[in-house]
Amino acid sequence: MSVSKSQFIRLVFVMLAMVFVSSIARAQTDKIEGLWYNDIKSAKIQITRYTDGKFYGKVVWLKEPLKNGKPKVDELNTDPKLRSRPRLGLLVLAGFVKDSDEKYTDGTIYDPNNGKTYDCHITYKGKTLAIRGYVGISLFGRTTTWSRVE
Repeated sequence: MSVSKSQFIRLVFVMLAMVFVSSIARAQTDKIEGLWYNDIKSAKIQITRYTDGKFYGKVVWLKEPLKNGKPKVDELNTDPKLRSRPRLGLLVLAGFVKDSDEKYTDGTIYDPNNGKTYDCHITYKGKTLAIRGYVGISLFGRTTTWSRVE
């Protein structure tokens, strides 16, 4: 089976187009997007940019997904109506706006270990994220370090 010159050229153009589109798609992914371990490696959080342009993170893996043989739920939530929702799939980061090359601000972080939501900002540091949750002003808060899942 022989390939004509025009078929060969067409094939080369299609391959180049695929490489170009693939590189554009990769370039549009922000550096905080991806899979991250929380500070104690008990959960993996998938950070994604939503259609509103803001960044959100949800729990996609739990080291211990069960409690008393049943899937863990958000039992400490301050809203009784939300206490039966599963911890797996739970949105824990919400509404982050890219402020600079390394900073993401105006977001919130939900802590399922105490049922509270805090104002939050994220600082990207290569293979880690400095996650600072606080009440009111950043001075009164706590920073934890998340690491990228390799």
